[in-house]
Amino acid sequence: MIRFKQTILPLVLVICGIFSGSSSSAQLKRDTLKVLFVGNSYTYVQNLPQIVSIISDSTKTKLVTRKSTVGGAYLSEHWYGKRGLKTKEIITKGKFDIVILQENSMATILQPDSTIKYAKLLCGLIKSSGAKPYLYMTWAREKVPQSQDEITNVYSKIAKDNGEILVPVGKAWELAIKLRPTINLYDPDGSHPSSLGAILSAYVFVGALTGEVPVSIPGSYQITDIEGESVQLMSIDNLDAIFFQKITEQTLRDYNMLKH
Repeated sequence: MIRFKQTILPLVLVICGIFSGSSSSAQLKRDTLKVLFVGNSYTYVQNLPQIVSIISDSTKTKLVTRKSTVGGAYLSEHWYGKRGLKTKEIITKGKFDIVILQENSMATILQPDSTIKYAKLLCGLIKSSGAKPYLYMTWAREKVPQSQDEITNVYSKIAKDNGEILVPVGKAWELAIKLRPTINLYDPDGSHPSSLGAILSAYVFVGALTGEVPVSIPGSYQITDIEGESVQLMSIDNLDAIFFQKITEQTLRDYNMLKH
């Protein structure tokens, strides 16, 4: 389902204890990675790439993000430049360190062969541009949680066959819902992320891309990204923040993705 872009993220991030202000993290000596997100509304709703960039401020690696998205897009549409997408040009000219691929949320279930084909083609292009491909494993829709296995299997096959890195967002959602069934990760449509779902996804991305689980987040933050969209972070419950850290740690540990 195509969704309109949401430019404000009403997240409330806890301001206490382990959560320090951005000023202290700015004093760290940090590397910078330039990251492109390629996908559709599962990437742009809540402006996930910009949240990832903001949250990375608590690690030793700053993630500078950009996105190439259109609602409901398939990887094949990114490859052929349909619906106004210029993804291949952005990849080849953008001098990115990392490019993240996200397929249409139903394609891994209904069109797995197409997903595998175009992910492989895009991974080849990404490598030839000097960047490293990552795969954004999405989550099952709220009413069909059993489909997570199919989604996981397709993304895992692509990662294995092409030697790419898998970002297991869907598995983190699955674990979070298993441990706390009442948590509200979904938008009311049962498909897209709520603000809590977006922040959990961002935790997993930052952990996977930097090898560090975020431990401090600005208590209040507002920024406009390269596309002119605004993101506003305010406060979430302390228990949610700690829970997301633990879920991210466990999920990435299962995939051997954390620094030791």
